[in-house]
Amino acid sequence: MRAAALLLLFLSSPALAHAGETHGGWTLAPWIVVPLLASASLYGWGWLRLRRRSEYGRTALGRAALLFAAGWATLAAALVSPLHEAGEASFTMHMIEHELIMLPAALLLVAARPGAVFLWGLPAAARNRIGRAVHAAKPVWRGLTDPVAATLLQLAVMAGWHAPALFGRALERDSWHVAQHLSFLLSALLFWWAMTHGRGGRHGHGTASLCLFLTSLGGGALGALMTFSGSPWYEGYAAMGMTPQGLTPIEDQQLAGLLMWIPGGIFHAAAALYFLWQWLKSSEVSHAFAE
Repeated sequence: MRAAALLLLFLSSPALAHAGETHGGWTLAPWIVVPLLASASLYGWGWLRLRRRSEYGRTALGRAALLFAAGWATLAAALVSPLHEAGEASFTMHMIEHELIMLPAALLLVAARPGAVFLWGLPAAARNRIGRAVHAAKPVWRGLTDPVAATLLQLAVMAGWHAPALFGRALERDSWHVAQHLSFLLSALLFWWAMTHGRGGRHGHGTASLCLFLTSLGGGALGALMTFSGSPWYEGYAAMGMTPQGLTPIEDQQLAGLLMWIPGGIFHAAAALYFLWQWLKSSEVSHAFAE
């Protein structure tokens, strides 16, 4: 009940509504801005070239572009907006940033399937070289995007980076912070790719549903540990004292854990239910054909 009250207090706080004023401006670090602009430019150029060459599938191209734009915008909002700077003084804000990266941003980018569009944004010679390299790496890719392997990898990344020693390093050093965000994004992209494209057919939907439920439980357990902990896990945040939202370090951690536990768990559980429905629906179709 205390954690729920903290969540309501935080969501209704004027400090959150004016996060940009409270925590400063936008983060324009080159390691963030350059990859974001480069990926958007490469995708845009590749999309235009593909659209000119495609007589069919323009509707699909348009839909993919919307998904990519939504995922890119969500990722940019997490990394560049005042939310990123706010996370330097509040674990709760940092958790919101991580949830945006690993959940909606990664899923939308994967749903866009941007690989072919990115390739068409490159010169022909580079496109051919990368195409050959991708073909040679197919066995490795199949292993990485196996649903079970991708699930275990993401859970390991989540648990590892939330260990006090590693999270503390990420708070203290920019290079570790970059590594943290990059590993969160890459593991989430692999995870969502494995869930949506890893294996086709009826058995793939069932496996994806199970893996998503396990991820919901794993992330929820980590969030619950934070929520019910009696002491702060991270010295960097504890040393700052009261957050700009008026929370003590332990309250800040409890609210961050609650955000990982409930919204994060609901997101994964909803996706699991969707794949479970797809699995049941395909099972009915298979039985209908068998009869």
